[in-house]
Amino acid sequence: MTDLTIRRVIRARPERIFDAWTNPELLQRWWGPAGVRCIAAAVDLRCGGAYRIGNQLPDGTVIWISGEFEIVESPHRLVYSWCVGDEPVSRVTVSFVAITEDSTEVVIHHERIHSAAVRDDHEWGWLECLDGLQRWVG
Repeated sequence: MTDLTIRRVIRARPERIFDAWTNPELLQRWWGPAGVRCIAAAVDLRCGGAYRIGNQLPDGTVIWISGEFEIVESPHRLVYSWCVGDEPVSRVTVSFVAITEDSTEVVIHHERIHSAAVRDDHEWGWLECLDGLQRWVG
């Protein structure tokens, strides 16, 4: 098992970024690596609530990401299980830390990843998602 941590400062308040991360309509506008389109998002934002995100790859294949919220502390922190297709379940913690009045450090800690290769794929995916979020709020 392995994990990764990614940090990015985004020029927006924590409330706006938290909302973008948890509101299905907003999530579909920015989620996904370059070339991947978020075709569906469902979020039951409560402890024990489920989420499901559909990513359509450039070749038309759809990959579903799903899990359950363990901790919801609006607008500062989310902890949830993470499952992509038939991969083993891992865990994601996202923190939204106000740096200034109009900027937030987004910290993604993805743990319990079953291999270094999958960790590297997730690192690329998270970085690309943060690029999309940064473009969307910008």
